[in-house]
Amino acid sequence: MEREAILSTISFPGPFKRVRGSLVAADAGRRVVEAMKLSERKQGSVHMTIPPFGPLRRFATDPKLALWTMLLPLTLILLIPFAFSATPPLGSLKARPTTVYKPRSLDAFHRARWRSINLEESERVEWDPTEVLGPDVEDIHTLSQLSRMSGNAYARPGNKNWYEIDGAWNISFPFGWEDPENGFRGHLFLSSDNSTVVLSIKGTTLPFGGPTSKQDKYNDNLLFSCCCARVDFSWVFRKVCDCYKNSWRCDNTCLSKALIEDSLFYSVGVKLVNDLFFLYPTANVWLVGHSLGGALAALLGATYGLPAVAFESPGERLAAERLHLPLPPTDGSLGPFQPAITHVYHNADPIPQGACTGISSPCAQGGYALETRCHLGKSMIFDTVNKLGWKVDVRKHVIKDVITKVIEAEGVEWEEGRSVPVARAEPDCMDCFKWEFTDFDEEQDPDAHLSA
Repeated sequence: MEREAILSTISFPGPFKRVRGSLVAADAGRRVVEAMKLSERKQGSVHMTIPPFGPLRRFATDPKLALWTMLLPLTLILLIPFAFSATPPLGSLKARPTTVYKPRSLDAFHRARWRSINLEESERVEWDPTEVLGPDVEDIHTLSQLSRMSGNAYARPGNKNWYEIDGAWNISFPFGWEDPENGFRGHLFLSSDNSTVVLSIKGTTLPFGGPTSKQDKYNDNLLFSCCCARVDFSWVFRKVCDCYKNSWRCDNTCLSKALIEDSLFYSVGVKLVNDLFFLYPTANVWLVGHSLGGALAALLGATYGLPAVAFESPGERLAAERLHLPLPPTDGSLGPFQPAITHVYHNADPIPQGACTGISSPCAQGGYALETRCHLGKSMIFDTVNKLGWKVDVRKHVIKDVITKVIEAEGVEWEEGRSVPVARAEPDCMDCFKWEFTDFDEEQDPDAHLSA
């Protein structure tokens, strides 16, 4: 069906249209359609552009605009018959029961973080174990589809770097593309019955590769460096915060406060997920991403108790500590708490292993201080060095190689009798062992902001 035909289906012709017993003015219906701006329908896929999430929430909460909450589900329902064939709600993706711990009160959760960062005080957070449907990452097709969604966070539908995905997931909402310099962007993918929402977050765009590269690098260096991207004395003009003291010493409180600025990607992601909960209160929410996007997916998953799958991401565990993310208590006999986060990477990529370091490394030469290697959750590591004969090379970090040459590689038995490796925790991992992290009194340290 052509674009005009779909628009006529949802543009409420005539003066009024009865919806669940309510009379809705036709011009209000047309305004909703205009806001959604159906931008492309190609090869059975429907892609819609919606306003930024802040305004979406205002549409949903402002009584004058309350029609939005009623009309948005209706428009999706009306679109679905034209977008999908008779497929199960999750298409051919597999899900499995997954136990997650969700904070009983998000307000209490964020208040505990604030008190920990600003007052150095602890506050108890109540947690509820909840069983949800999470992605079955041991199913190779499911893993492939999630990696393709992660790759699509870098592109718009129809671009040459857009990956086709199962038809049951082909309603996508792009976010963050309105402002060319807004680095936090990607897509929402909805299952055909809206029961599952996959939030795919874009990773790093390299310099000269797009307008978001500057913001991407800033977030990379703040999240994954040991101390403000202070690789050595020559980086004094490239540092991203003023927490370095001297002689491998760094102010921990300063680092935590640097990470919670409203403009940083993690803070933007928190607001976006809050809006997702508002718009889809009963849906399962999965988070995915590649590189920086994968680390953000993992951090947001740890924040809200959501399943997350991260591809080739740098270690984010140190960033989680600096963000003061409260974690559920654990039975000591079971070991440390493991959130429902799966990291997927291969051992020829130095970035997730924290091995692209040192002043002569390609990362440092490009201005990136990607020094951390410890991950939350569990890691599924593909042995491409021995199985495929690859050499360790930062160029193997790109999502295209991960999708087409690793996850979708044919005839490779990654572990005996398995199509994917076993995901394992990293209990003994340590980041930045050379550094001393503590709270320094600047009044007693007059050279705090001077280079060593």
